[in-house]
Amino acid sequence: MKMERVRLIDGLRGFSLFGILLANMLIFQYGMFGKDEISYFSLSDLDTGAYQFIKIVVEGSFMPIFTFLFGYSLIKLVESLRKKDVRVRWHLVRRFILLIIIGILHGTFLWEGDILAFYGFMGFFLLIFINRKVKTLIIWGAILFLLTSAMNYGVLEETKEQEEKLSTYITKTNDIYTNGTYSDISHHRNNEMPPIFEDENEFLLIFVIILAPFVTAPLFLFGMAAAKANLFTRPSLERKWYKIGVWLLPIGLALKGASVFLRENAWSGMLLNVGAQLLSVGYISLFALLFIAFAHSKVFLAFQSVGKLSLTNYIMQSVICTTIFYGYGLGLFGDLGMLNSIILGLVIFALQCLCSSLYLKKIRRGPLEIILRIGTNFSWNGAVRKRKTRLKKSKKIELENTLV
Repeated sequence: MKMERVRLIDGLRGFSLFGILLANMLIFQYGMFGKDEISYFSLSDLDTGAYQFIKIVVEGSFMPIFTFLFGYSLIKLVESLRKKDVRVRWHLVRRFILLIIIGILHGTFLWEGDILAFYGFMGFFLLIFINRKVKTLIIWGAILFLLTSAMNYGVLEETKEQEEKLSTYITKTNDIYTNGTYSDISHHRNNEMPPIFEDENEFLLIFVIILAPFVTAPLFLFGMAAAKANLFTRPSLERKWYKIGVWLLPIGLALKGASVFLRENAWSGMLLNVGAQLLSVGYISLFALLFIAFAHSKVFLAFQSVGKLSLTNYIMQSVICTTIFYGYGLGLFGDLGMLNSIILGLVIFALQCLCSSLYLKKIRRGPLEIILRIGTNFSWNGAVRKRKTRLKKSKKIELENTLV
C-alpha cells in the first residue's frame, strides 16, 4: 500500500506541474501583468479561444493541487521524522529556509513568477497546524475558504491615470523582454515596480503580503488533513469519494467560465476563486480514478517520474521558457501566439517526462532535490542525523546487552 500511495502522490505532483507549465505560458509570453490585459496584444480568434481555454480550464486550478500536495507531503515528512526520533521543527525550519533561498534566487536571476519563496514562508505559517487534528484542519480550512472567497466580492475600479500607467508599463515590458539583454531584463524585473504598487499604492503590497497566507491556506490545510487521515493510501477502497469529487469538475468549470465572461461583474472575483478551488479538487479526484484503472500505463509512469523530480523540473521549465521567449534567447515574447504556446508547453512537458524517466534509471533524486535533502537533514549524504544523546543511549544499551 505504501508504494501505491507514493506513486499516486508522485503522479499527482507531475500532473500539477503539467498544468502549472501551461498556465505559466501566459506569463512567459505576455508578462505577469500583460497576461490579464490581453487586449494589448493582437490575438487572432483562434488564439483568443485558446487564451480563454487556459484561463478557464487551467489557470488557477493546478497550483492549488501543488499546494494541496505540499500540505500532504509536509505531514508525511513530519511522521517520517518522528519515527526516526529527530527534532522535527528544526528539520522543517531548515527546509523552509532553503525553499526561500532557492525561490529568491529563482525570482531574482531567472523569472518573476517564482512560487518557491512563498511556499517557504508559508511553511512557517503551517507549523502552527502540524499537531492539529483532522477535524480542526478541515474546520479552519473551510472557514478561511469562505472568508477569503467573500473578500473577492466587488470590482476594483481603475482610474484613467492608472490605466495609462499600466499601458506604459506593459509596453515597456514587451520591448525589454523581446529585445533586451539579460542585464536589461534582470534590471526591469528587479527594479521597476508595476503601477499597482507604486507610490500611494505601496500599502496594497503590504496588505497582499499579510493576506496571502490566509488566502492560500485552505488547500494547504486540506492537504494536511488528507495526510493525517491517510487518504490516497488505498485508492481502490477510496473510489467512491473520488467519484463524488469528480462532480466538482463541471461546477468549477461553470463558475470559472462565468467569471471570465462576466469580468466586470462584482461577483466575478468570488466566482473565480471558488471555481478554481473546486476545479482543482475535481482534477485530483479524476486523476485518482484514472490512476486506479491505468496506474501502470506509460502516461501515468511519466507523470510519476516528473513528480519525483518536481523541484528540478519546475526550475527547468523557467530556464527553457525564458530562453525561448526573452531577448537573450529566441526573443519570441508576445509573438508566438496562444495556441502555439500550448503546443510548445506540451512538447516541453513531454521532453521532461522522457528526461525524468531516463534520469531516474541512473539516479534516485534530482539535483535540487538532493540539495534540499542535504540542507533539511543537515548531512552531506542526505541521511537523517539522529540526536547524539539518543545515539549514545542506543550504544550503551547495545554494549550492556553484549556484556550480559
